[in-house]
Amino acid sequence: MAKQTMMAVRVHEFGGPDALVYEEIERPEPAPGEVLIKVHAACLNPPDWYARSGFAGFPEEVFAAFPEDIRPRRPFTPGSDVSGVVVGAAPGVTEWADGDPVFGLVRFPQLNNGGRGYAEYTTAPAAHLARKPDGISHVEAAGVPMAALTAYQYLFDLVKLGTGKTVLVNGAAGGVGHFLVQLARTRDARVIGVASGPHAAFLSDLGVDQFIDYTTTAAEDVARDVDHLFDTVGGPHGYRFLPVVRRGGTISPVFYGEYHAERGPELGISFVGGQVHSDGPQMAELAKLIDAGLLRVGIDSVFALEDAARAHERAEKGHIQGKIVLRVTDEP
Repeated sequence: MAKQTMMAVRVHEFGGPDALVYEEIERPEPAPGEVLIKVHAACLNPPDWYARSGFAGFPEEVFAAFPEDIRPRRPFTPGSDVSGVVVGAAPGVTEWADGDPVFGLVRFPQLNNGGRGYAEYTTAPAAHLARKPDGISHVEAAGVPMAALTAYQYLFDLVKLGTGKTVLVNGAAGGVGHFLVQLARTRDARVIGVASGPHAAFLSDLGVDQFIDYTTTAAEDVARDVDHLFDTVGGPHGYRFLPVVRRGGTISPVFYGEYHAERGPELGISFVGGQVHSDGPQMAELAKLIDAGLLRVGIDSVFALEDAARAHERAEKGHIQGKIVLRVTDEP
């Protein structure tokens, strides 16, 4: 019997966006504990272009510390964020049935056996999925998993955000940033959002109490007594935020940066961070917030699956408002 095939985007050689090849490959079969998903939409995330490039530009000491399961083996299909419909399951899987609309962050932080979302079909552990909220499209749902789970896990698992705190989000209009803003608001936080001027209206609509346009004003010059600072930008000058945080406060770098963490004890500042991971029950909590109107996803742009290289080119230009999504099917 002939194997069933599908179209997918794969990386055979590390490189720029043109390393993404749209091609016909064999359709996967669900392993024990997994379901087969007809993918309606998949989402871009930074690990996708890091892996595509072979982690070019990462400090050597950082890359050297990577465990083997996050070093992708070529050829590979990027994409850990998917939204679609269940069309099959391994024997014994009872959580999901054919026709169920689901979304989730799949097998992350594994990359060498990752989500493989840039494809017409993919498989996923049943425990990594939640039911897609009824009130949003698959395109919107695909933009939720990694970014929203990162925000959720940083705020509630790592920092354990209490009520009424002051939170600063650097890069507040981006994927993780705009979810940090909204989830912090569910704890009645006062939220300071740092982004460029064109994002002011977007962030005001999400509930930011104070907007700082970093192109005209240095956040470290005007913000003070912040309880929890989340930096989704990183980079060599992250330490500039040290004066912003009060004694007893925290700084959470979401991306790699230089924060002069050795000064933390003298300033009374703790550095709190971690690695986002797949979690179906937490996806279900996010779905409840979406259904309740307390959380929404900003969509920067949408590309067809075969235009994944163009989507990566858009990502590399930066100044993203929300998420970049690949539409895999025109079905709603």
